Amino acid sequence: MREKNQHKIRTLIGWIVSIVQIVLSALVYILLVRADLLPTTLMAIAAVVLIVLILLFRLLMARKGKTIRFVIGLVLSLLVCVVLVVGSLYVSQLTDTLEVITETAEETTCVGVYVLDTDSAQSIEDVVDDTFGILESQEREAADNAIDQIDEETGALISYLEYEDTGALADALLDGECRAIILNEGFVDIIAEAEGYEDFDTQVREIASYEWKTVVEIEKTEDETEAAENNDVFIMYISGIDTSGGVSATGRSDTNILAVVNTETKQILLISTPRDYYIPLSISNGVKDKLTHAGIYGVQVSMDTLEMLYDIDINYYFRINFSGFEQLIDALGGITVESDYEFDVEPSYHFEQGTNYLSGIEALAFARERYSFSSGDRQRGKNQMAVIQGVIDALQSPSILRNFTGLMDSLEDCIDTSIPYSLLTGMVKDQLSSGTSWDVVSYSVDGTGSRATTYSMNRSLYVMIPDDDTVSYAQDLIEAVCAGETVTIEE
Repeated sequence: MREKNQHKIRTLIGWIVSIVQIVLSALVYILLVRADLLPTTLMAIAAVVLIVLILLFRLLMARKGKTIRFVIGLVLSLLVCVVLVVGSLYVSQLTDTLEVITETAEETTCVGVYVLDTDSAQSIEDVVDDTFGILESQEREAADNAIDQIDEETGALISYLEYEDTGALADALLDGECRAIILNEGFVDIIAEAEGYEDFDTQVREIASYEWKTVVEIEKTEDETEAAENNDVFIMYISGIDTSGGVSATGRSDTNILAVVNTETKQILLISTPRDYYIPLSISNGVKDKLTHAGIYGVQVSMDTLEMLYDIDINYYFRINFSGFEQLIDALGGITVESDYEFDVEPSYHFEQGTNYLSGIEALAFARERYSFSSGDRQRGKNQMAVIQGVIDALQSPSILRNFTGLMDSLEDCIDTSIPYSLLTGMVKDQLSSGTSWDVVSYSVDGTGSRATTYSMNRSLYVMIPDDDTVSYAQDLIEAVCAGETVTIEE
């Protein structure tokens, strides 16, 4: 009787564990279907493996009188259940993160109210009865939105004077012509770039800030969109920003890289354009500006401007917040980068020529530095491409599983893209099917340093006059990769 009762209990336990394994197996498979990350062959193999494991352990636990086999089957089934629970969490979080990154993108515009640092005003209520200064046309929509919010917040209708350019607006505040100015926060750094205005960012103080979000709608024709989604080649704009406002905040783009991706030849061409490149913006009616300033007007302007420069169509954008990169790289356990030079960055960072293993804060210092190089921003662009390459390499390492949750959180914080989820998963499935390694080549266009006035700041700024030969060479490289040719870079 006792042996019979023990057998019943053992049978019940066996069935409970088997049912749990069946439910978890079904859950994991459903999550894999939802994720759409595995090719059909691997999905079929996963289904077979899950079914075989269920049948095998059920068979071991069902053998009457075979206590050792029952224990082995029970332990193995429980271990598989644990693996399935962990796997389901990983797959679910990965899917959620990719959906967040690729969901309908928004941009955040931040506008500040600035007074002189010596002014006694501490809040908007302290200046609401005084005269404000705003730009007459540039970023006028931003100023009008801020004025509406101020009027609603204070119940007062503020008075303002209009100025034709950013320099005139800055002078009006500095000379006491108006007590406060309303200005896109990104323009403060632009003003401080100008000769004679180097201390502007310390001479003024922000007493109020207003922001709003707009949906980013990449303006493409139906034919262009269909061609990009069905083609083996696409061009992506990688924008690297370094702001405290998050990856969606409009602001100067310090990194401007075009990634030309040919999924058939497995080659990625990275073209870096210096931030100070002196070219017309898509909204400036032919007036030249620094490329980095295009980001203040939104990612669409940056894309359109580069399309004009290289005579191409850009299909998608991919924005990276380099401040958030620090957290991402630490979650990866650090990255390995190759440095062209030995150099130091204050206060205490040293980089060797050749291979360097970097933590998050070290990688950020490496990516930001430009004053240590005779080529300045051109070398910084190369270093930033090296950091991106280091992250790509680390993402392919099994060690990312050690801090998977932190990694997924970091990706959500520092990355934003218009790439469709289906395109990302399609590339993953293709990579898993082929197993072919990617060939990544990079090239930086060049130019000559000079000073000139710009569309965004009608005062003397440092700019880089484009070298047309390097731009033409970059165009040839882009055309070759798109045509399916395998290119090598001639520096």
